[in-house]
Amino acid sequence: MSRIDELTDRIERLLLRHEELRRTNALLTQQVHVVTQERESLKARLAAARSRIDALLDKLPPPATEPEHPDGAPSATDSRPE
Repeated sequence: MSRIDELTDRIERLLLRHEELRRTNALLTQQVHVVTQERESLKARLAAARSRIDALLDKLPPPATEPEHPDGAPSATDSRPE
């Protein structure tokens, strides 16, 4: 095979490889776009869920406190060591 034929073959392979890489790049660019949109959608859903949770937490009554005995003695449910 002559030197020209070898160069021609290499150039043809390079052109095929180039086209293959262009198609792969286009597919990957499309996938990045789709994933980016999905991420933005999930971020919006997460923000909405957080808002709903915060609203529900705001509706909860405050925690009840145990009344102390008039003599200041700890209650029966007090877990402090004596």
